[in-house]
Amino acid sequence: MKTRKLDRIDRRILNQLQKDNKISNLNLAEQVGLSPPACLRRVNRLRAEGVIMSDVSLIDPQIAGHNINIIVEVEMERDHLELSAQFRKAIQASPEVTQCYAVTGEVDFILVVSVPDMQAYDAFTQKVLYKQSNLRKFRSLISLDRVKFETAVKL
Repeated sequence: MKTRKLDRIDRRILNQLQKDNKISNLNLAEQVGLSPPACLRRVNRLRAEGVIMSDVSLIDPQIAGHNINIIVEVEMERDHLELSAQFRKAIQASPEVTQCYAVTGEVDFILVVSVPDMQAYDAFTQKVLYKQSNLRKFRSLISLDRVKFETAVKL
């Protein structure tokens, strides 16, 4: 993976776009101190180079009917490349999993699962987790309150 060096103006553009990616190019250019054509070239380059990975809309999970967030710690039986790939594929295919991290330490994966209710979570565990032949155990931590949630990366 090639690492790109971001200059001060790139960082200002990215910080603004992380706050509001629907900002007009004219307003963005004004805020970062560039001409509109130069600003647009930089934004397009940042997209083309994959620095800007995606433009998305964040939806309130409760309005979407996903009232429960569960953090799941997953411990695998053994390190085996093929079995790990099977688990990763199953997680990628599971719409309930909004985030998955391979981690170091006592567990192998951390999942963030978003579901409407506990019955939906139980169905997820039955159809995904318990079907994994390499699963040693998992632990479910039910979120009571989301204290902080940000998608922006500090630049």
